[in-house]
Amino acid sequence: MNFSNYEPVTFSELNGVRYLHLGTQWVQGAMRLKKPYSIELEYAQQMMSWMLFLDPEVNTKTLQLGLGTGALTQFTHRLNSTIIAEAVELNPAVIVAAQTMFGLETQSPRMNVVHANALDYVLSNNHHGIFDSLQVDIFNGEASGPALNSLEFYQGCFDTLKFPGVMTVNLFSRHPSFKTNINNICDVFGNRVLLFQEVHDCNVVVIAFKGPTLKVSWKNLAKRAQFLQKEYGLPTKKWAKHLQKNNVQPKDNLTI
Repeated sequence: MNFSNYEPVTFSELNGVRYLHLGTQWVQGAMRLKKPYSIELEYAQQMMSWMLFLDPEVNTKTLQLGLGTGALTQFTHRLNSTIIAEAVELNPAVIVAAQTMFGLETQSPRMNVVHANALDYVLSNNHHGIFDSLQVDIFNGEASGPALNSLEFYQGCFDTLKFPGVMTVNLFSRHPSFKTNINNICDVFGNRVLLFQEVHDCNVVVIAFKGPTLKVSWKNLAKRAQFLQKEYGLPTKKWAKHLQKNNVQPKDNLTI
């Protein structure tokens, strides 16, 4: 692989947390050294919110676009002994860093890291209709906005999902492309979209749904969130409350 064609990968450590950078001070991922299998950043934790709506059942297949430290892929891979986790990353140095500096266990037969362009990957018919969940977190070195945001890209994302399927996307609310991303996601997913409140500096995680109409009481969704926190150690307890507060929905039920 020719690493010179890609942004340089650098690292920093502070207060027991190791950070990934792409040649700038902007954080591209993080790992707490004493908790290498946990998800450190709040927005990244919210990227697992597909679990509010889909059980990680036997042979669940997940896809991540943008590897970063591999935290999401690693966490997903460890949900159960049959789940299949695939990640797509363009920068080969990021793949090496995830393995050597952040402990990504790529030797597992249930984990596959693909060196490829995410747009090409989702447009390929070979990858359509095979993933239960999709997590999109693709940024350049400046971490100023998503590297891919076109209608074509999100249509490809939609096509990779099974019926039903759930996509989560990390966006920057203060970037000029924010409205473009939201509009394109809504157009492709038929306005079946929820937004978390902004966390960190300006990260906003979006959830988009493919499949039959979903109707669930906020009370039951809150119970599901509490179960996830107890079962998997994610700080999910307030997720249902935050989603209810941040989206225009009926008082008693989420209908989407």
